[in-house]
Amino acid sequence: MTASYIIDAVRTPRGRGKMGKGALTGLHPQELLAQTLRALQQRGGWDAREVGDVIAGCVSQVNEQGANIARNAVLAAGWPQDVSAVSLNRFCGSGLQAVNFGAMGVASGAMDFVVTGGVESMSHLSLGADGGGQDGGNVRLRERVYQVPQGISADLIATLEGITREDVDAWALRSQRQAARAIEEHRFAKSLFAVKDPATGAVLLERDEYPRPDTTAQGLAALKPAFVAMGGTAVGPNGETLDGIALAAYPQAKHIQHVHTAGNSSGIVDGAAVVALASERYVKERGLKPRARIRAMATLGTEPLLMLTAPAPVSEKALRMAGMKARDIDLWEINEAFAAVVLQTTRELGIDPERVNVNGGAIALGHPLGATGAMLLGTALDELERTGKGTALITMCIGGGQGIATLIERL
Repeated sequence: MTASYIIDAVRTPRGRGKMGKGALTGLHPQELLAQTLRALQQRGGWDAREVGDVIAGCVSQVNEQGANIARNAVLAAGWPQDVSAVSLNRFCGSGLQAVNFGAMGVASGAMDFVVTGGVESMSHLSLGADGGGQDGGNVRLRERVYQVPQGISADLIATLEGITREDVDAWALRSQRQAARAIEEHRFAKSLFAVKDPATGAVLLERDEYPRPDTTAQGLAALKPAFVAMGGTAVGPNGETLDGIALAAYPQAKHIQHVHTAGNSSGIVDGAAVVALASERYVKERGLKPRARIRAMATLGTEPLLMLTAPAPVSEKALRMAGMKARDIDLWEINEAFAAVVLQTTRELGIDPERVNVNGGAIALGHPLGATGAMLLGTALDELERTGKGTALITMCIGGGQGIATLIERL
């Protein structure tokens, strides 16, 4: 087993994921990923024929995002037809899983140079667009374990952990302020490229569109909880509600405190990101200067109803593989699917919050499902280089009760 090196990482700006309202909504998802592939190649100046495979995460793989979007994006990018590509779905962890699979490939010697990442156009295809729901409609599976929607799980976690509405709103406000500062100081500029209209060449978007820098504590407090009505929906054969099903599994909660709102949950956006990875042999033969190396990768399953608590144990798993402790990590990127997820993970691992999501997270910037993991890795790498720090750990919760983590070291 040899090392896996990060050569470069680029991403689109995140566009608002509401059709007709966001700058990227008129762009086909294949073109969104294709432009990202081209931007990566143009920065590196390498020959696309050397790419051993393209691995791309995408959650809603239907309609415009169906038909192996990775392969079609390769063709749309004008890359040689002998460059293969595959699309994968590990829900919110898809983009990071693509990176990890690529890292496994180059570390094993099966490939020398691979492009990984992900794409999601949520204005075209919203969460759940594939019609599968959380469990594919398998009634027999529901008899074994009922997977409630993620919003119910997030509110249940907050209830069990004693995380209040004030806590989640405070984290949301922090995310907006950190993102606003990062944008003002051009901290994302290294990885960003301007997305253009493929027909006219006009710039569609050159900076993240979703953040709301004018967010206030008062404005967040005024928002209504998003999952109260959902929690009261009767879904069981005897009229059981979603909240009731969750409480039957966790009776100690007694009553679910619905604390998550549109303001302290991840934003719906469009975007794509890619990361170039190379083997040790390829790096030496080409005389390349990698930006970082991947120290450890891990996935883990957890209880599927509570669902969103895996970031802490999967991070510990990756840390054990690297022979490290949580305190050894300089920067953490914990995906802000919901504010309670970050707060629970930070508390569980005993992390200094000042090391977590220092440039904001998905609450402020948005969460383009299949692309987010690759975006977070690129953001962490840029921040390591900006600050001269050494290590970062990227971790994400995943629907159905899974987690993923990747530990990188700057070179």
